[in-house]
Amino acid sequence: MKALDNDTAMNNLAMSEDARPLLDAVIKHIRDNVDPITEEFHRLGEGRAERFSYAPGQLELLEEAKNKAKANGLWNFFLPNAETGEGLSNLDYAYIAFELGKNPLASQTLNCSAPDTGNMEVLERVGTPEQKEKWLKPLLNGEIRSCFGMTEPKVASSDARNIETSAVLDGDDWVINGEKYYISGAGDPRCKIMICMVKTSPDAEPFRQQSQILVPMDTPGVNVLGPMRVFGHDHAPHGHMHIKLDNVRVPKENILWGEGRGFEISQLRLGPGRIHHCMRSIGAAEKALDLVLERGMEREAFGKRILDLGKNMEVVGRARIEIEAMRMMVLKAARAMDVLGNKEARIWVSMAKAMVPEKVCQIIDQAIQIHGATGVSQWSPLSEMYMQQRTLRLADGPDEVHHNVVARNEVNRYRQTAD
Repeated sequence: MKALDNDTAMNNLAMSEDARPLLDAVIKHIRDNVDPITEEFHRLGEGRAERFSYAPGQLELLEEAKNKAKANGLWNFFLPNAETGEGLSNLDYAYIAFELGKNPLASQTLNCSAPDTGNMEVLERVGTPEQKEKWLKPLLNGEIRSCFGMTEPKVASSDARNIETSAVLDGDDWVINGEKYYISGAGDPRCKIMICMVKTSPDAEPFRQQSQILVPMDTPGVNVLGPMRVFGHDHAPHGHMHIKLDNVRVPKENILWGEGRGFEISQLRLGPGRIHHCMRSIGAAEKALDLVLERGMEREAFGKRILDLGKNMEVVGRARIEIEAMRMMVLKAARAMDVLGNKEARIWVSMAKAMVPEKVCQIIDQAIQIHGATGVSQWSPLSEMYMQQRTLRLADGPDEVHHNVVARNEVNRYRQTAD
């Protein structure tokens, strides 16, 4: 009976009535407080002397929008906890995240930006009272930002068992040595804390060797060597940084949840994080389709609207079909997390993660084609959107990892049925 109940619940993908006013308020906030400042925010940041900083006026614009969001009760939606967030289900948050993906500043104004979302959820679930007071509280208030240090340049980090960065207990301190790269958000001057994936127990069984430790960014020995470029861009001031950890000493109480529990923490963090990325990606696909229609209907070539040339109408139709298919997949994955829990929902999350970034890349690529040379220029947001989505096919596990997770599940299911 429980399986039947779960099947019924899994197919209920409607947003709850309680959350609908919140969605309407978010849409209004983006329209009234975020869209009007976006162009000015980016204009102010052009040509600044220090790339990994904010130009005068930029943070003021952001803070004004954040304060308006707070005043209207629009804050920390992602946390499924009524005390620290809005108590939304993953399914309800999906509907909101679809809207956030349409503007690159929207998530930050609501304190719902990666990688802070995943870090805050980890701290909220497994942090000690002292860790929560020192780091979760300012993160929830939007006063600081954070990063997550996992990927390493010398090993295939898609298999976290390969992580080589070591943490050795020396008296009352962990001493950390290693190298991380593509640490998103570490370039932001507001980034004050890193959750670092390290190897603490090399002789333990493979999935008990890793731990996660809180490392303040101003700790001696945390050397930010510079940004990794994505298609030639440094994505300053957020950045994807290359970091060397050289005899970094942090108190032993900075470990999260205990030694050897790094993989368990990753399951808490990566399930929601991956699905949040996919939710926002669908908003980006919607934005790309809007740009296709705007360009295609306003410009002419060879005596016709661009939209009427070749197979461009089919491009629009296919884009809408793909967006709706992706939306259903993401809603189903979010619902699975609510009904089954993050661990049991991993198959659905992997299906969404394998499908969505690839399809969104295709839609944005087609939008670029319809825009011609402008589509790859600084005059259009499409090139930046494409970079983000192409990167997402590697972040949180490459496509191949997620296809393999889904395929293994199918093989196991077939064997059980055959037996």
